Amino acid sequence: MEEKKTMNTENIRTRLDQGNRKYITYSNHALRLRTAEEGQHPYAIVVCCSDSRVIPEQIFSADIGDLFVIRVAGNVLDKHQLGSIEYAAAHLHCKQIVVLGHTGCGAVHAALNGGGDGFIKYITDDILEAVGEERDPDKACSLNAAHAADKLEKEFAEHPEMGDVEIAGAVYDIRSGEVRWL
Repeated sequence: MEEKKTMNTENIRTRLDQGNRKYITYSNHALRLRTAEEGQHPYAIVVCCSDSRVIPEQIFSADIGDLFVIRVAGNVLDKHQLGSIEYAAAHLHCKQIVVLGHTGCGAVHAALNGGGDGFIKYITDDILEAVGEERDPDKACSLNAAHAADKLEKEFAEHPEMGDVEIAGAVYDIRSGEVRWL
């Protein structure tokens, strides 16, 4: 753990390059080529936190091209995320949207402990709106994910291309690995 804190950018880039070579060697080459040539056909859209412990492709045991993942701290939504979701639903024909919150969320923690400053404040303000007076971190994570799912329902209510898309909230437990549907 201590090694990661002291790595300089040269070491980090070396580690990234080594990881990329490993990926190229061991990932599904045929599937990469097929999706490169035939396009992507994800079956679900996952809106999740940017937290490095939350990896939807691994959590749902998905492969290349299976999930259209939108990552943003605190899984909050603005017009950029809404546009990405609309694209995936309308043009890639995804029929499921999952807003995936998680336990131990740093953005929720920041919101519950006084918000943030700078650009972080945009995120924590959205989370505070979602959680209201709740101060239990796990309950707040659930409320935040449910709020984002509700927001999607409202934002896309008048969009016919979204008519048969199901929207669900869920919370991923970073300790157990389990996903609990809201």
